[in-house]
Amino acid sequence: MTVAITLAVLVLCSTLAKGLFIGNGAADALAAEIGSSMTGLAQSLARQLDSTMWARANQIAALSRIEALKDPAVAQSTIDELKRRDPTIAWIGMTDATGRVVAASNGLLMGADIGSRPVHQEGMKSLFVGDVHEAVALRGKVPHLPGETPKFVDVSAPLQKADGTPIGVLAAHYSWDWAQGAIRQLIEPLHDRKGLTLYILSADGTVLIGPDPTPGKPLPVPTVTATLRDGWSRDVWPDGVTYVTGVAHGKGLHDYAGLGWTVVARQPADVLYAETNRLRLKILGAGLVLALLFSVIGWFAAGRIARPLTAIADAAERLRHGERGVVIPEVGGAAEIRRLSVSLRDLISLTNKDAALMRLEDIAYEDRLTALPNRRYFEQYVEAFTGGDGSATVMCIDLDGRKPVNDRLGHDASDAVLRQVGRRLAAIVRNDDVIARLGDDEFAAILPCRASHPGPDSAELAARIIAAVNEPVSFGSQSLRVGCSIGIAAWPEDGTDMAAVLRHADAALYKAKREGRNRAVRWSPTVADAPVHTAPSH
Repeated sequence: MTVAITLAVLVLCSTLAKGLFIGNGAADALAAEIGSSMTGLAQSLARQLDSTMWARANQIAALSRIEALKDPAVAQSTIDELKRRDPTIAWIGMTDATGRVVAASNGLLMGADIGSRPVHQEGMKSLFVGDVHEAVALRGKVPHLPGETPKFVDVSAPLQKADGTPIGVLAAHYSWDWAQGAIRQLIEPLHDRKGLTLYILSADGTVLIGPDPTPGKPLPVPTVTATLRDGWSRDVWPDGVTYVTGVAHGKGLHDYAGLGWTVVARQPADVLYAETNRLRLKILGAGLVLALLFSVIGWFAAGRIARPLTAIADAAERLRHGERGVVIPEVGGAAEIRRLSVSLRDLISLTNKDAALMRLEDIAYEDRLTALPNRRYFEQYVEAFTGGDGSATVMCIDLDGRKPVNDRLGHDASDAVLRQVGRRLAAIVRNDDVIARLGDDEFAAILPCRASHPGPDSAELAARIIAAVNEPVSFGSQSLRVGCSIGIAAWPEDGTDMAAVLRHADAALYKAKREGRNRAVRWSPTVADAPVHTAPSH
């Protein structure tokens, strides 16, 4: 009876407390989660736009350097093939030095003079990527979305003699319709996001893509894009609705500086509060039902738990008094009690098996949790490492923030973090790189560099690793976040002995921890060495 009443009171009190106090906390947490999601969605689209434009600029630049394309006949056949294979090309052609079109897809503008157009004037100087603009010479001559004026993004590059003198331009007009397709691809999996809207803005803040009637006008909430930093906020828009708004600014890619586009994603904030209110009512209703149910279950559970435990305790007491032939009974009841009885019966056998498993684990070279090489493998690799005429980058990586996950949600959540982080690290490094889990939150990597196979830029790789680790980790219905600190050293630049280089990288890791975590530090002689691979506090 005591167990039943206690369970009922605890469940009811817990439910009431959650129902009373969870509202504001849930709303803020949900707003932060959706805000981060909005920012992530905007960043994904911004990266996709930059990546697409970078690829197209590189394609035109590479084609302009092909000597055979300076022949209009060869250029014409190549242009026709490109147009056939890439539906996003609205028009592609070649001009002479004066701007006269000498080869063109579908014969459009053949012989026309486009010398006054930026696509020719800027293309004669260097690789040119123009911002979105409406069709001028091609108005009415190319297909476009119903009800819209066709828009293009121009890319052009100079055709040059051997001495660098420009003799013409290879130019392409890419249809802006592909941006609409990119938005549809991002939104389709998010059909359950009520009121989700995406905007693409030009560098001057004009809406390039957005709901009617915003295209061609400034964003109606200028404070949303006032900062150049990516992030989210809650803003009241002209329709009087408060939206959770995520903003991402295009930063270009590699040697492509970008066109300064900004992506804005928004969702009505009232959706958040509606979910919070429903959650509070569900908690209160479920609590009342569970309080009654647990009072009944507690009555039967108390007897089910007590009887097997009494049998085990009696057998243990007889063993304590030296009675021979007594064995711990294999009782029924709760699964935990059955496991307890079996564990006590087979204690010696299991101890021997555990010792054998430990010996096998010592022999194995794979970390069973992350499937990465383990410390034993890494130490043997370091001992046998010979870089020959090459070099190597060494990284010591330590997770930030996994201990709170473990304390709050337990080992299963903590292990899920390690497994997913392990997969991300393995996906980032190259096939001939070695990345291992040394234990707990520690990882280490050796990235060989050879003349035939140069290594990655260590700062860029460290940034990619930090970004990958920072991505949310899914655990059931929850989204967990951790970070990582990285120490970097180079062999033989920072030491001819690989063990010393590892100490340097470990010292740099400690410096990254001291400077605020979730960052990378390159070792220099001013960084004091620390003990190698000693797990820092989290």
